[in-house]
Amino acid sequence: MIVEVLKSKLHNVQVTEANLNYIGSITIDEDLMDAANLIAGERVYIVNNNNGERFDTYIIKGERGSRCICLNGAAARKVQVGDTVIIMAYAQMDFEEAKNFRPSVVFPENNQIKI
Repeated sequence: MIVEVLKSKLHNVQVTEANLNYIGSITIDEDLMDAANLIAGERVYIVNNNNGERFDTYIIKGERGSRCICLNGAAARKVQVGDTVIIMAYAQMDFEEAKNFRPSVVFPENNQIKI
């Protein structure tokens, strides 16, 4: 049996930009992507803590160290700059593998990874 489980999570990052005049997607600082084990083009689910919106899109790699969380295209209408969002990705895997799988969950401070 194949199940879908949480693979990656960026918890409580702040939206830095909303660009309606773009094709679509979410731009994420490459440092944040690395920390959460995310890749460009990957499907992500976004929850806006400020207004309850839930939607999905795909990732565009942002400039490393920029702290960028930018919603592009139609998704820009679902956020305001400064909103707090949770970004999640899921993976499909065998049921037995899923029992021992540990997702990459990251709690950035001010959109930055603390070392």
